[in-house]
Amino acid sequence: MYFIGYDIGSSSVKATIINSETNNAVSSAQHPKTEMGMIAVQAGWAEQHPQEWWSSIVVITKTILSESGVKPEDIGAIGISYQMHGLVVVDKNLDVLRPSIIWCDSRAVSIGDQAYDRLGHDYCKQNLLNSPGNFTASKLAWVKNNEPSVYEQIYKAMLPGDYIAMRMSGIPQTTYSGLSEGVFYDFKEEGISRKVLDNYGIDHDIIPEVVPTFGQQSELSKSAASELGLHPGTKITYRAGDQPNNALSLNVLQPGELAATAGTSGVIYGVNEKLENDPLSRVNAFAHVNHTREQRRIGILLCINGTGILNAWARKNMGNHSYDEMNKLARDVAVGAEGLSILPFGNGAERILENKNIGAQIKGLQFNIHQNGHVFRAIQEGIACSLKYGTEIMSNIGVSASVIRAGKANLFLSDLFQEAVASLTEATIELYDTDGSQGAARGAGIGAGFYDLTNAFSGLTLIKSIHPNKVTVQEYKELYGRWKEDLHAELK
Repeated sequence: MYFIGYDIGSSSVKATIINSETNNAVSSAQHPKTEMGMIAVQAGWAEQHPQEWWSSIVVITKTILSESGVKPEDIGAIGISYQMHGLVVVDKNLDVLRPSIIWCDSRAVSIGDQAYDRLGHDYCKQNLLNSPGNFTASKLAWVKNNEPSVYEQIYKAMLPGDYIAMRMSGIPQTTYSGLSEGVFYDFKEEGISRKVLDNYGIDHDIIPEVVPTFGQQSELSKSAASELGLHPGTKITYRAGDQPNNALSLNVLQPGELAATAGTSGVIYGVNEKLENDPLSRVNAFAHVNHTREQRRIGILLCINGTGILNAWARKNMGNHSYDEMNKLARDVAVGAEGLSILPFGNGAERILENKNIGAQIKGLQFNIHQNGHVFRAIQEGIACSLKYGTEIMSNIGVSASVIRAGKANLFLSDLFQEAVASLTEATIELYDTDGSQGAARGAGIGAGFYDLTNAFSGLTLIKSIHPNKVTVQEYKELYGRWKEDLHAELK
């Protein structure tokens, strides 16, 4: 038996088939090969067409089936990971009504701020574990307020992963973990927050049927199976946002464990067992994939919007170097990039900055000194410093660790970035041979009952451990002090 996992990101869509017996990947593919485009009609807006995600899934499914030789009838279950906090709205025919407003779109910040005051700060902190902010509920309210003709046609509002599952099955559904991502979930009442819906004037029946994160959610329809080249009736057994799923892929499930990723955005995600949150909502709390009423598992999410997207911007606009070439040029420059400092906040409002959108900043540029390598190094150091800044916030609510696990992908392919994160956080970075699509495939196996949460990770391989270096720890402490001063000056 085999399991397929899909990871629907904002840069690309990836799929992996794993062999249930060996728990190892037998084939993987992603599409498109370069970064997927975003629609930005105004500054701070970010949209994508859900059909583009689906078209990519069709392409990569056929690719992995062809490359692996796996027969469609041997696929036991499907798991889905997806970019968090997005909004997809469909009509009664299940047709998409407008492009998806994705995670880094910041148009609804003021709506969330107003809701925070109307709902009451104590209620939001204690029951929602977050301010409503710029999450899915606020984005749906923006559609209601600004596109009433679209809102009137809405049958169901979903997250991106819910939409993909609906395309596969023909049934709109969501999960409680997904509802918590959208700030629709009341942790104390342990159900959908009617107070949030009523505050925004959102129809209660817009929320789809709620299914478990793990378990038989639905089945592949004949029409979807025909498009994908899969077997009709294949079970969909797992669904989670990309960061909880990344944590699952790294076996980060218990309190005190941390996972990291550095793709388009940069994230450190820790597990807590208490209903606690940051008083200023600079980091966020959601139901983790293994959260239950009886055993709380709260995912504390630190997100920096402008990480890999900043690196990609530099690649495209500074000589079109490969990432390997950029890393080599950066490596030839000493820690601190000879006084060049970059604040990597150019991809919308940032939660760790209390939803301020300050844009990216380059500080200390000297025309007679600095070259491409200095900029490339300052980018990676600036991103690492922003993650360090967020971990200080996380530690204040009891989430800290001596080990951070990550997949060896994206910015974690860079030795320089690995060293910078280890030195700044003074934690050991463990790199594993896994990614979100493998995590989704293992999640499918758990949901199908083939694995449990103890034996699902036998195929997980530790590639490398990066320990803090005493010399570089001191150098990065000094760098971080200067970087933090630059940030606070910009925030005044």
